[in-house]
Amino acid sequence: MNREITPSSIAPPAAAYAHAVLVERPGRVLHTSGVVPTRRDGTVPHPIAEQAQVVWGNIVAMLDEAGMTTADVVSVTTYVVVDELSSLAAVMAARDATLAGHRAASTLVTVPALAREAWKVEIAIVAAR
Repeated sequence: MNREITPSSIAPPAAAYAHAVLVERPGRVLHTSGVVPTRRDGTVPHPIAEQAQVVWGNIVAMLDEAGMTTADVVSVTTYVVVDELSSLAAVMAARDATLAGHRAASTLVTVPALAREAWKVEIAIVAAR
């Protein structure tokens, strides 16, 4: 079992994430590359809210393939293009809906651009089982 680490001696997380997650046993660990909002057919939706949903759908597919679930996610790193910060709530909502109450360590990084102009959000995760 992965254990959330949130010391009472520090401020609680600012949103639905854990400060840290401890993997207390040997097991399998999945590290993804940055997962982008490209659908299987090669299309990329325009609104960032839809992009975040596609990214999380792609992540869930990777977890499934590895025999894992979103409950195994221990760390999330999200990259958002700066000009999309007004849509940040939609990106976080997609994460929260996918993780369904599970709290992972989470970092959000704003960037001027991603590798393709159409991409406005990219997410990398670490999962352990």
